[in-house]
Amino acid sequence: MAGFLNPSDTAVLSVIHFALAASVTTHVLANKRDPGSAVAWIGLAWLSPVVGSILYALLGINRVQRRARSLSEPLTRASVAASPAFRVESELGREPFAALEEAGRRISQRPTLAGNDVAMLHSGDEAYPAMVAAIESAQRSVALSSYIFRADAAGEGFIAALMRARGRGVELRVLIDGFGGGYLWSETFRRLRKAGVPVARFLHSAMPWRMPFLNLRTHRKILIVDGATAFTGGLNIGAENLLASQPRYPVRDTHFRFTGPVVAQLSEAFAEQWWFATGEALEGDAWLPALSPTGPSLARVVTSGPDQDLEKIELLVLAAVGCARESVHIMTPYFLPDDRIITALVLASLRGVAVDIVLPEHSNHRAVDWAMRAHIRPLVVAGCRIWTQPAPFDHSKLMTIDGAWCFVGSANWDARSFRLNFEINVEVFRSSIAGEIAAKFSKSATRRISLADLDGRSLLRRFRDSAARLLLPYL
Repeated sequence: MAGFLNPSDTAVLSVIHFALAASVTTHVLANKRDPGSAVAWIGLAWLSPVVGSILYALLGINRVQRRARSLSEPLTRASVAASPAFRVESELGREPFAALEEAGRRISQRPTLAGNDVAMLHSGDEAYPAMVAAIESAQRSVALSSYIFRADAAGEGFIAALMRARGRGVELRVLIDGFGGGYLWSETFRRLRKAGVPVARFLHSAMPWRMPFLNLRTHRKILIVDGATAFTGGLNIGAENLLASQPRYPVRDTHFRFTGPVVAQLSEAFAEQWWFATGEALEGDAWLPALSPTGPSLARVVTSGPDQDLEKIELLVLAAVGCARESVHIMTPYFLPDDRIITALVLASLRGVAVDIVLPEHSNHRAVDWAMRAHIRPLVVAGCRIWTQPAPFDHSKLMTIDGAWCFVGSANWDARSFRLNFEINVEVFRSSIAGEIAAKFSKSATRRISLADLDGRSLLRRFRDSAARLLLPYL
């Protein structure tokens, strides 16, 4: 009958399904380290004929090549040669920090560098003017990378400053993520390219077989001027971050300005990503000048991504929680870490460490909020204090240990940031910076989530939240 497959067609489709599912199974077993992820992809391939295999081909394969390794090694040597390495125990004299510094050195493959000045900047109202002013003062080079770079009330100032710097003969390089910066259209990219500014879109292609569409994004936010002043943190470029202008959907955030030897490590991280995206190496004094000490802080850059830096930020988080003796403070817009981190935080609380986690009362992703409610119960049971803060939505990513070690940057506490995105964080060993972050924690932590709050949800809401939690690897 018309519209139905005959037996021979069914046999052909069965053979195709079997061949595709077997191929997916072979690839998963050879490449996926996480058993849960492996089982999920294999099950999808076998239970969803053809469609499951196509989804795996588009979303499940890490297509990022290790091309950056050949560039990152000489750049790392250059930054170390230009900057004094410093053993943290001689500065702080406390064994937990010495152990944590050693773990960070082995995980990141970078030394802790002394002589840095670190300034904490609050949202776009404070950070954007400082960043634009730095671009306006540039004499030799400007490197800028952002996940989101809108051509709006916030972005216009950056675009104009970049164009003026171009007119002064400053070397410019701008990198915008191919998805976060607007997959179908990026007005910022169009205008900068038209003005002659060297600009690239990270892992962007209209053809899905040439880019891992939703996954594997560069989530880093970096601005480096003359290789000597750098800004990094959680702040994208968009008008929603200008709180004084009262945008419709306001976003609070935290950014940091760095000067001193650690800027060489930030320059190295940008140069690696630029080379990955364009094939152009950034070399010479314009990008990597010799740097002198400018302040009292010890600092080190930690990069993470789905290639040679796989899970490095997550590993350092685990090391930090394990080294904590007095306190662990965490602020993040999204909190969906895997069971390893949940267990580490539970154990820290059980051994008497004060664990405080500050989350938005409502994030900008409703499904994440649902999943988070189903994810945090073991922490609350173990005595971890989880706080929510009311609107506006706070996008800050901050962590401190024992009032002296800080971890700041672009990485959220979820699987996407820890394993899929290219992220950049900075360790800062400085009690005064930890104190500034602690002040933000105290101001933000307004309502504590209790066990009664979690258990008092209706049965329907608990089912909804648990269902959303199943999407944890993809949220």
